[in-house]
Amino acid sequence: MKKTIIVLGTVVLLYFAATLIVPPYIESQRNPVKSPPPYSVSAEAQTVYDRLDFIADLHCDALLWGRDLNKRGNRGHVDFPRMREANVALQMFTIVSKSPAGQNMQSNSSDAFDNITPLTIAKGESPANWFSLINRTLSQSEKLAGFIEDEEDRAIFIKSKSDLNKLITDRKNNKALIGAMLGIEGAHALERDLNNLDRVYEAGVRMIGLTHFFDNKLGGSAHGLSQEGLTDFGKSVVHRMNKLGILVDLAHCSPAIVEDVLAMTDKPVMVSHTGVKSVLDSQRNLSDLQIQKIAANGGIIGIAFFDEAVGVPELPNIIASIKHVRDLVGVEHIALGSDYDGAVTVPFDITGLSLLVEGMMNADFSEPEIKAVMGENVKRFFLQNLN
Repeated sequence: MKKTIIVLGTVVLLYFAATLIVPPYIESQRNPVKSPPPYSVSAEAQTVYDRLDFIADLHCDALLWGRDLNKRGNRGHVDFPRMREANVALQMFTIVSKSPAGQNMQSNSSDAFDNITPLTIAKGESPANWFSLINRTLSQSEKLAGFIEDEEDRAIFIKSKSDLNKLITDRKNNKALIGAMLGIEGAHALERDLNNLDRVYEAGVRMIGLTHFFDNKLGGSAHGLSQEGLTDFGKSVVHRMNKLGILVDLAHCSPAIVEDVLAMTDKPVMVSHTGVKSVLDSQRNLSDLQIQKIAANGGIIGIAFFDEAVGVPELPNIIASIKHVRDLVGVEHIALGSDYDGAVTVPFDITGLSLLVEGMMNADFSEPEIKAVMGENVKRFFLQNLN
């Protein structure tokens, strides 16, 4: 009995030690920054950046890694202190619940080993989350709510138009105030149960990407095997999302799903993080025809920051992607969609967003256009489409 207790005690201690060591190590390997801070731009660009009233980003996976977002981190790309340092008003935090082993842009099976399962265990999460996608999703939702609560009156969980209006109004006198929204990357998290859509809505989710890197019960992924459109279940999910006021995110969706959604919805859609084929010809990215159809729907397109979305070198190609969408359909349809903390290498963390301003200035963007891209478009879009 004594030996059993010693063995069990040793196992518990080793597991506890692993929860402190393994997740930070994995994140530091998966979310590097090519050029670490601090960042500098010309005095003129910094002046324009400092005049920006509302900076927003549509995609960040920081909730996945188990970091305390209330503290300034020395790894990863986003946390609340760095948002304030960058004067970012609003960040969409997205929930990743499953990721296939061997993940790639071309072809992934839904039956592949799930990389998030060992990470969930290594983080010391409840066993209820170990093998349940919906429990992982609700747990990350609770984490964000907890981080915001710990900020007291310095952060707002944006769930409605009135919440957003409060953020906009209160930031006029308090630039330290930040807003956070909640999205889901991949509706496989619903576990094939429409009732779970209501559960995540109650948890604060206001955006859902229908697919991620693999096909699911809603339809095909841009990186999956089937390339199919919406299933009957997928159509019922989109209908219910429209009714609840959850925005549809078409990032990672097969071209057939993009067509099906645009044909059936009377609500504007989002593409939270993407590139464009005209800059990098990848099945990850949007064609000109897709961009035009999304714009005609009143949608908004977030340009991602990493090489597999925009190519190398990243910063000039981010600007080229923004410019291409502007020239094709108008600046009012463009947003930032970094994919920060999404197991990607980025050229700069959130404190380097001023580099985008300088890049757009060098590409002859006007100051009103820069303001639109950096956040005013997102503000307008959410004011028009949140309940």
